[in-house]
Amino acid sequence: MKATKRPIHAVATWVQRQPPKIKAFLAVISGMAALVFLRMVVHDHDNLFVAAEAVHAIGISVLIYKLMKEKTCAGLSLKSQELTAIFLAVRLYCSVVMEYDIHTLLDSATLLTTLWVIYMIRFKLRSSYMDDKDNFAIYYVLIPCAVLSLLIHPTTPHNLINRICWAFCVFLEAVSVLPQLRVMQNTKIVEPFTAHYVFALGVARFLSCAHWVLQVLDTRGRLLTALGYGLWPPMVLLSEIVQTFILADFCYYYVKSLFGGQLVLRLPSGVVIEEVVDASLPQQMDCDGACAARCQLSSRPHLCKRVVRVVPVATAFLRELPVTMMHVPATPT
Repeated sequence: MKATKRPIHAVATWVQRQPPKIKAFLAVISGMAALVFLRMVVHDHDNLFVAAEAVHAIGISVLIYKLMKEKTCAGLSLKSQELTAIFLAVRLYCSVVMEYDIHTLLDSATLLTTLWVIYMIRFKLRSSYMDDKDNFAIYYVLIPCAVLSLLIHPTTPHNLINRICWAFCVFLEAVSVLPQLRVMQNTKIVEPFTAHYVFALGVARFLSCAHWVLQVLDTRGRLLTALGYGLWPPMVLLSEIVQTFILADFCYYYVKSLFGGQLVLRLPSGVVIEEVVDASLPQQMDCDGACAARCQLSSRPHLCKRVVRVVPVATAFLRELPVTMMHVPATPT
């Protein structure tokens, strides 16, 4: 396994050293290669959309496991969950009145689990919620999405209100993860369960984007005309691409960390953090007043009882780490 990790790590390190334009080019090439692969192995491309919903449900299941096992919601964005619930509720309504199918059932299950997560964060685990870190103003996305849906929406024969609602949920879904990314930027630490959840969102959104792109290719563009005319068809594709690229950087470093055997994440702000849990070192971590980091690493809010070891990495990114961490001997409990 280590022999497999070495070439992957070498490739990842080489990519990391490339200038932004080269990275963007490599990302596009990788995306195109993935689309070609999916087109070859998946014959019914509607299954990609179902797979996207299933992966999203798996991500929600990871959150449920975290909330039930760790008894803390530290590191999670309530606002991101609320935006997710909003677009799921609107999409469920549109699905019921416009096209009742398996997507309706999948959206129903995902909405119910998302509402449960919101309930747990708001009431049961409120003491561990990082309210000061979850500071993304959601009206920055709600208002633009609402205005955009009034201006650009499907031109199908359906009721105008339903068409506007459908456009609104498409646009909102594309940016609903932004509050979660803001929380990760603010805390400077990505707890493993949260990382798994965000990665699942990235995979789900790539599969959804692949579904639309391959459908357009298979129909030779006829799908775009079926969606209507004007700006709506290209805006659908643009929304799918935007929500994929928003999480592309995070997913890259997530995969790299998995093959490296450690959780090393570079957030969009350029911060790299490496956390290794080592039960052989009976140490307690003093976060020097950084309550967000302390809550993130503890199964009990505000109590640094989890055994951890923070391993410094000799990279330029780690030199930018603004959080001060210090090891002190564990005190008997």
